[in-house]
Parts: sequence; C-alpha cells; structure tokens
Amino acid sequence: MPEQEFRPHPLTPTSQPPADVLLSVRNLKKYFKVGGGFLKKPAVVKAVDGVSFDVRRGETFGLVGESGCGKSTLAQTVIRLYEPDDGQIIFDGHDITHLPESRLRPLRRGMQMIFQDPYSSLDPRMTVGAIVAEPLEIFGVGDRAEREGRVKELLRVVGLNAYFVNRYPHEFSGGQRQRIGIARALALRPKLVICDEPVSALDVSIQAQVLNLLKDLQAEFNLTYLFIAHNLAVVAYISDRVGVMYLGKLVEVGPTLTIMNNPRHPYTLALLSAVAVPDRRYKKQRIILQGDVPSPINPPAGCRFHTRCPIARPECSEVEPQLREIDRDHLVACHYAEAAPVELKRRGD
Repeated sequence: MPEQEFRPHPLTPTSQPPADVLLSVRNLKKYFKVGGGFLKKPAVVKAVDGVSFDVRRGETFGLVGESGCGKSTLAQTVIRLYEPDDGQIIFDGHDITHLPESRLRPLRRGMQMIFQDPYSSLDPRMTVGAIVAEPLEIFGVGDRAEREGRVKELLRVVGLNAYFVNRYPHEFSGGQRQRIGIARALALRPKLVICDEPVSALDVSIQAQVLNLLKDLQAEFNLTYLFIAHNLAVVAYISDRVGVMYLGKLVEVGPTLTIMNNPRHPYTLALLSAVAVPDRRYKKQRIILQGDVPSPINPPAGCRFHTRCPIARPECSEVEPQLREIDRDHLVACHYAEAAPVELKRRGD
C-alpha cells in the first residue's frame, strides 16, 4: 500500500458537531433480517453500515448512488421512520437516536420529508386542503380559519392556485402532486427537509421546475436540505456538498465543484463518466464497470467496491479503507485516491 498522509474523518464518537451543523450523523447502521424460520437463522441485510456526515445550516447536502445502495434507508433512519441499530443522530443539538416518541414528537416539527412517489404519498381520500392542513391539526397550530389561510398561502408559495383546496390528488399531474407534497412538508416551518428522490418520478421538463422551486423555497424560508437522488447531474445542480454512497457506505464526500471537477474515488469517476454532455464535440472517457453490485447480505471484505474497481489491488480485498481528508473538506475512502484519476485515464487510453 502506498505511503499516504492519513487524516481521519473529523466526526468521531466523542466529538461534538460544530455550531453551524444542523444534522450530524455518526457511524449510523441499519440492518434488516430476511428469511429464516424454524431452526434456520435469518440473513442480515446491511442496508446502512457505518455512515457519518454533517449537514450544515442553510445548505443542501446531496446523497447520490446506484439504486439499492442504501440512500433512502439512510434518510428514513435519520428521520426515525426506521429505528437505528447503531450510531448516533444529532439534530439541532439534540441526540434523537433513541429518543422515545413522547420526547421526539416536539422535534419532528423541525424535520419533514418529501417522498419520491407523488402518487402514493398523498391520500386519495383526502382533499388537497386536508392533506396540507393535516400537520397543522396534529400539532394544534392555530384555529380552523388560521389553518385554512395557511394552507392557501402554502399552495400559492409552491405555485398552485388557492382554489385547489377542495380538489383531490387524482385531479392533478405528477408535478402538481409533488408541489402539494412540498407544501405539506413546509406547513410546520421546518428547519430540515429530507428530499427522497423528489424528482425521479417526474418528466425531465418538470424536474427542472421542481428543482428551481426547491432552490427558491430554500432561499425564502432558510431551509436546510438533505437531497437524495441517483442522478449525479441532478444532485450537482442543487447541492452545495455531495456524498457518494456505495453498498451502504459513503465512499466520497466534498463540495459539489470538487466532486464534479476533481473526483478521487474510482466509483465517483465511473458515475461522472456516465453523465450525458450536451456538447457533441466534447468526447470523454467512459468507465464501464464490470460485474454486478454485490449483495448487502454478504458484502465483500476490504473495500466493498474492489470487486468492480478497475484499479483494485490485493490490499483492497484485505483492508477496508476509511474516509480520510485528502484536501480541505474533501473525504475519500480509497487506498489509492491520489493516483486513481491518473491511473483510470491511463488505462482508458
């Protein structure tokens, strides 16, 4: 293994997150048992396996990776829709990892979620007004007249007409339904909004409208986003910083411009090589990964990417790389991060 300066991930179990950090996740794990039965031990799916990152106040932190890498499970564990198996979740200075529901409930006002599918995330039996007003009713915000006024204001904010309050979800297009979901997420004036692939089910032209809406709302309401998608171009457009996930782990974290212009992990380089470029005159090297993503039930030893990595060496299958800071605010989990871009380019020539 080459000589390298090792600067570990700045988040350790004993350190406290800085004051500008709204959400701090440390060594988070979420496993699921599958199968099993009489005299048969169930298998364990390691969906999220030791993930650490910070989301700073007012920023958008993007999570990107292939389908099945654990992004959505991570989001739902962070917001406590799933109970974490290990690790720590600190939201706005409060450790919410194992808070009982009675103590977690007041904090839930500050964190809301926009779901991926605008068709299944809205109750078809409820009117739009009832859907958006539901969080206000649950937390006892205002009287009926005040809630009705708030609902109409929220609909206008997300670009819908106030007279839609008495209509039902089936009367709207996919983009309009997602705007209703956004209005519902904003009803309690949250600090953190988790966007779980909010545009992946929409047409490309509508995706741009929703992304621009999210950016406008962030500026207007001082929101902090954890934005999840499998499309690196979408994540790069909206995010200030990006985390790249592979098979339940973060493999690279850094500012968006750094990730796009100076990626260091072979997996990130492969993802970027697949992003379409509108200029036909521009030719870029395409990195084709061999083989399938390994099963999270039995992930490979050492680096989890080594079975598909074009530059893997014997050490990669034996020693698991840890996130280390190779540049300011740029973390990479690769033994050969410094050499990866040059070696991949050389092999492609």
